[in-house]
Amino acid sequence: MADQVAAMCDQLTQAVLVMMDVETSQVYRLEALKFCEDFKESSDLCIPCALQLADKTKPAVVRHFGLQTLEHVIKFRWNNMPQEEKVQIKECAMQLLSSGTHSILEEESHVKDALSRIIVEMIKREWPQHWPHMLKEMESLTSQGDVQTEVVMWILLRLAEDVITFQTLPSQRRRDIQQTLTQNMDNIFSFLLAVLHVHVESYHKVKGQPGHELQVRAHCRVAVATLNTLAGYIDWVSLTHITCGNCHLLETLCLLLSEPELQLEASECLLIALSRKGKLEDREPFMLLFDDVAIQCILSAAQSADGLSTAGDVVERRYVFLKRLCQVLCALGVQLCSVVGSDVNVGVPANLSKYTEALLAFTTHPSQFLKSCTLATWGALFKHEVLSKDAVIVQMAVKYLKVSMTNFVKTGFPSQNDNPSSEYSRMDFHSDEDFHFFFYSFRGQQGDVLKTASRIVPLEAFQTAADWLHYQIACPIDLGQTASKSSKGACSLMSPSVVQWDAMTVFMECVVSQILKTLPEEKLPVDQSMELLQAVLNYDTKDPLILSCVLTTVSILLPFLVHRQQLVPQVLLKLFKAVTFEVDQENKAPRTKSVKNVRRHACSSIIRICRDYPQFILPCYDMFHSNVKKLLSSDASQTCMEKASLVESLVLISNKFQDFEKQKVFLDELLAPVLAEWTSEEMRSALWDPVKLLSFVGADQVVAEQDEHTNMTSLNRGRMSFCLNAVLAVVKRARWPADVEEAKSGGFVVGYDLTGAPIYRNPCSAQFLAFMPNLLALIRTQNSLFMPENIACLSETFVGAHELMDTEKNIVIGLPQLPMDFYDSPVYRSNLERMQGFLGTLYDNCFSLLGSAGASLQKEFYTIDGLAELIAGSAFVSLDQVPDHRLRSIIHILS
Repeated sequence: MADQVAAMCDQLTQAVLVMMDVETSQVYRLEALKFCEDFKESSDLCIPCALQLADKTKPAVVRHFGLQTLEHVIKFRWNNMPQEEKVQIKECAMQLLSSGTHSILEEESHVKDALSRIIVEMIKREWPQHWPHMLKEMESLTSQGDVQTEVVMWILLRLAEDVITFQTLPSQRRRDIQQTLTQNMDNIFSFLLAVLHVHVESYHKVKGQPGHELQVRAHCRVAVATLNTLAGYIDWVSLTHITCGNCHLLETLCLLLSEPELQLEASECLLIALSRKGKLEDREPFMLLFDDVAIQCILSAAQSADGLSTAGDVVERRYVFLKRLCQVLCALGVQLCSVVGSDVNVGVPANLSKYTEALLAFTTHPSQFLKSCTLATWGALFKHEVLSKDAVIVQMAVKYLKVSMTNFVKTGFPSQNDNPSSEYSRMDFHSDEDFHFFFYSFRGQQGDVLKTASRIVPLEAFQTAADWLHYQIACPIDLGQTASKSSKGACSLMSPSVVQWDAMTVFMECVVSQILKTLPEEKLPVDQSMELLQAVLNYDTKDPLILSCVLTTVSILLPFLVHRQQLVPQVLLKLFKAVTFEVDQENKAPRTKSVKNVRRHACSSIIRICRDYPQFILPCYDMFHSNVKKLLSSDASQTCMEKASLVESLVLISNKFQDFEKQKVFLDELLAPVLAEWTSEEMRSALWDPVKLLSFVGADQVVAEQDEHTNMTSLNRGRMSFCLNAVLAVVKRARWPADVEEAKSGGFVVGYDLTGAPIYRNPCSAQFLAFMPNLLALIRTQNSLFMPENIACLSETFVGAHELMDTEKNIVIGLPQLPMDFYDSPVYRSNLERMQGFLGTLYDNCFSLLGSAGASLQKEFYTIDGLAELIAGSAFVSLDQVPDHRLRSIIHILS
């Protein structure tokens, strides 16, 4: 028998070494693996061979295989073993644990892990019924040495994982073991705390003493194992075990936050404990962490958060600890907000200021991720009914405003080295794209918290925003290392000045929106806001990115004009000037994205003023009207979208006439050239025939870039687009007065329905009805474009004209383009891209106009003779030929 065992052990040793040899071929490795697996499954020599292979004189990989074999036997043969064989395995396993290992620093971790799993498998089958003194035996093993203590910790942890976390046992056995664990939890926690105390004390005694480095590492290893085991139990045991003895366990963990070798594991235990749910009265003891000792430990650890770089490199373990500690603070904040002001009757902690200082330390940390982790807690504190009124939180709200000024600035791209945040971003984000989308969400969350803080200290918030704006106006433009590629002397999106202006506008928007809601009218800082607006209006820049921020600031301050309207003409002149903005009037190259955005921004701001504050425009209506007419009459400088926006602004103002006839005459005059163009014989011929439409827009011609024919057909496309956009703007915006009496006196009410509700008429009805025949014809013609005979009419240049544009495809598959990739370059588009954009937008706008007409004209639209037949004969013609991406317009807009 002994010879057989020895021979088999030699073969198994050889097989294991072959498997683990990097130079072994795949064929031999598979043969060796099959031999070992067959042995575990069928051999009668498993137990003696496993015990012999597990001897500590063997190589570590061989010992690990021996222990694995023993675990396999226990897992799959235990129930069929005679009792004496079970006792033998148990005694041998305990002997291995007692004296079959090297010292704690020499022994391989995978060997200790395999040994702990053998003991756990036996416990799962024998305890408590056939092994009642298991816990006492484990406790006695810890007196034999550090390695035994570490393995015992692993045993208790693996047992909790298998029974509670992974639940790998049959239900009845799991219930038996969990019940027994619960019954003995006082003893288990006392035992774990005692082991932790002994080894932490020993660690402190020998730490720093020459010649005791190995002892320091050994005690540290055991303490780490104990903390990991505690983490496995804290998650599910009764809260009374965690909070007993005036939260002695949690206070001990707080003290360990100052130990670099133990702080990560200690913080993870704290995080698990503070994340526990339960009755408020059970969580009340957590407030003891606000006592002097515990909160001072947390504050000290948080305030040392910056000191984690070595030669410019972030220490990963230390950074992970900071993340855990930040989560601990946030979890403590959740407990604080839950308990204070509740039925438990807990007051505001005396050391609340230390807690908020610790939280602020993470809010000012270079890591953008750490900053983001604190936002939910700040928001909860600022919103809390009781805490938000406390003097500490009020003072902290002011500090938070100052900190937010820095945090709103978009810095820390992983690819850059211009900010300390970049070092941390390289650990948190794979690319600049990841960081961009994170920061977009992060800034939104910051804005929500800033709004909440502004409700607590509104005047201080406005003063902070005002000071920042004054600083930006006075500060010279800094191009930085990333100036614009297309415009000499202009900024890029990454230029310091643009980054600062962008952050300031977001900050100011959050603050102003809140003080307008929070403060009564008599307390609003009207004088100061007018000074700010005047300063912004006087600020002149030719940089498109900064000008866009300036226009945003003007829009933010518009609500204050209600109280002082003398600046309205200056505001309008500023916006009209921006509508025609060009970086270089002589340069004929396509406009960059940033220049286009300035012009669109100005148009949008004009529309916003006319929509929200029409009373501002009426006193200076003549000036406004003359400027708009001048812009509408310019053929070259304004795009059809910009002209349509200006038309929209005029329609919004006309709603304030509150006189049907006057408004109708105005709209007649405004749309006269549009209707003349739309109903002309040339346009009608194109709109009613698919082949002629393709020729009119140039889709049937093979053309080279910048061809003269291309320019002519481009003008045709512009004429068609402007007609649609202008009428769409009128139909969407023309309205009767909201007040019934005003509507009645203005001639907008033509009768009443059966319920007594007034029936209105829209002053744009006549214009739309004149526009409608050719609109329906265009819709029918566009649907016909997808028929095979009309597809064949497309030239080689425009054969893909009906396909989705690449930008739309990227959005569909989730590949949006970063702004810095295209913002700074002239927008060059091929003839095919222009045609794709034109046909797609034309199709969408036709259905938008048809859908808006129903909402705006109401009865006048739905009582059109033969409306159903007209729509069925246009919108629903040839639908079987229309591709799915075009049908979206019908489904989303028309329905």
